[in-house]
Amino acid sequence: MSKINTTSLSERYRYIVVEGPIAVGKTSLTRRLAAHLGAQLMLEDAASNPFLERFYLEPERFAFPAQMFFLFQRTLQASNIKQRDLFASPTISDFLMDKDRLFARMNLADDEFELYQRLYQFLSPRTAVPDLVIYLQAPVHVLQERVKRRAWSVERPISERYLHDLTNRYADYFHHYDASPLLIVNSEHLNFVDHQQDFELLLRQIDSMRSPREFFSHG
Repeated sequence: MSKINTTSLSERYRYIVVEGPIAVGKTSLTRRLAAHLGAQLMLEDAASNPFLERFYLEPERFAFPAQMFFLFQRTLQASNIKQRDLFASPTISDFLMDKDRLFARMNLADDEFELYQRLYQFLSPRTAVPDLVIYLQAPVHVLQERVKRRAWSVERPISERYLHDLTNRYADYFHHYDASPLLIVNSEHLNFVDHQQDFELLLRQIDSMRSPREFFSHG
């Protein structure tokens, strides 16, 4: 099996986004890819959101402040990458700016969503178009197990119903997504952090991509 040319991957993909629902492994894969490709990281900082734990406990009451915190945080990060010289080094992120509205539509009441839309349009968050989006999928029971395994207290109230709704909305969003080349990865039986073979299989899939939308599964 031929060796993967890391320099070639870095030159071809200057901006990669790894996306997917809660606990699917997007941040772990983002870190692994960045280390391998010598890329800069742009990570969502959910832990800094002071409303997140209260949102999971009382979603109707705290959905709006939690969503607005993320909107301002992601807008700031988006402006940073827009100003960054992508030719200096590649960038890998664990969130896609446009999917912020996915969570807003899912969690906000109609009048709150209308206000959110106005604020979103006023801020006009824009970032560079990714050279590649990697969308990680996994069944809800796998996500539940991964939530329990990482034992982050903020996530304890997350229900199976919430995860079902979230995964369905992600699936619908990426079913219609066509802004960038898209690699859809079934991660149920893949461990990109602990299993080098899985990581190398993914790199080969990325390297061999020729179509604007491809699917990768293993095991």
